Amino acid sequence: MKKSTQVALILLITSLIAFNLFGVQRFPRPEFENGYQQPETILNAPRALFFEYFDLAVLIGSLSLITWLILKKRSRKAVFWVMIFSLLYFGFYRKGCICPVGSLQNVTLALFNPEYSLPINGIAFFIIPLVFTLFFGRTFCAGVCPLGAIQDVFALRPVSLKSWVQSLLGLIPFIYLGLAVLFAATASDFIVCRYDPFVGFFRHNASFMMFAIGGILLFISVFIARPYCRFLCPYGVLLNLVSRFSKKHLTIAPSACISCRLCENSCPFGAIDKPTGAKFKQPSNVLVKKLILYCLIIPFLMAVCGWTASKYYESFAKVNFKVKLATEIMQSKNSESEVIPLEITAFRSSGNSEEVLFEEAKVILNRFYLGNWFLGGFIGLVFGLTLARLTIIPYKTDYTTNKGTCFSCARCVDYCPVKE
Repeated sequence: MKKSTQVALILLITSLIAFNLFGVQRFPRPEFENGYQQPETILNAPRALFFEYFDLAVLIGSLSLITWLILKKRSRKAVFWVMIFSLLYFGFYRKGCICPVGSLQNVTLALFNPEYSLPINGIAFFIIPLVFTLFFGRTFCAGVCPLGAIQDVFALRPVSLKSWVQSLLGLIPFIYLGLAVLFAATASDFIVCRYDPFVGFFRHNASFMMFAIGGILLFISVFIARPYCRFLCPYGVLLNLVSRFSKKHLTIAPSACISCRLCENSCPFGAIDKPTGAKFKQPSNVLVKKLILYCLIIPFLMAVCGWTASKYYESFAKVNFKVKLATEIMQSKNSESEVIPLEITAFRSSGNSEEVLFEEAKVILNRFYLGNWFLGGFIGLVFGLTLARLTIIPYKTDYTTNKGTCFSCARCVDYCPVKE
């Protein structure tokens, strides 16, 4: 894709964002005279079922089209324009909702809370990209996800990062995923949606801080391609794991690799595995010893991280509104101050029982204690496997795409001189 086209699109997107950010109020606030009565609150009607299914059809159609363009046509230019369509439709028109990235929280809450009703559309948006990824690789990331698309447009002069830097930063999405599952399972918060840096641009209603974070990420995207996708996105963790088992994944060359090295620096995401050479080929006995060592280290790391995380379960639990309210009530009873927080006043005026609140908070605290054990164990497992991956280097003879980290964007295919 020509740089001039990308620059024009960047100017267009920036103008759309600025228009909504710096818009002024056209009319002054109304001044009501005495006797004004507050009108009854009117709830917005739910979106028509037809449009929900239409969104689902657009998702399936976009995934099918871009998968065909990647695997059969091998056209980066066509992938780029599908990406622009997804940005306009799923991003600015649908305002980033419903989003597979955030839907993992809805699915988690539905699994742990039987009272929560999850619509079929939400389940479908969560599962369908995973199914496509299982068979064809991360084609959803290539150009259907609006969060990735808005970053990809800004990737004008991406630079390569050291492999150890990518591995270190690549731990963050796993931690983010663990926290998102923990808070969603305990019905405490949807942190992925709350701290989404780009949905504010799509909906024009985020705080100044979130607009600033989103702007910083877009600026970083000029030099470090897709920073959110690579080093923050929790849904990308699931796509990464599933994509490793994909049957028909994008390949750099349509046939046998001739090791011409033209594609060596073509991927801005560092997703091309280079030949290791005979000097890195390790004897089988050395590999066995390393495998046994990590089989002992990883359970130890899981136990230590799980125990450490369990010590902070009360701090994590304060994210939950009921736990926070119960804590404030207990503190107010032990305090000599006559000032009562508004939350406590509102709760007492509702007529609810404090004893019931304390019992519910106790149950939630127990869930957080168990959840923190699992969160710490999960982080320890990720640390151990990352350490093993950095020290156990597989022997490779060709340039191949890393199925886990490759976004199937088809940038590399234009660099390959091999014809089908």
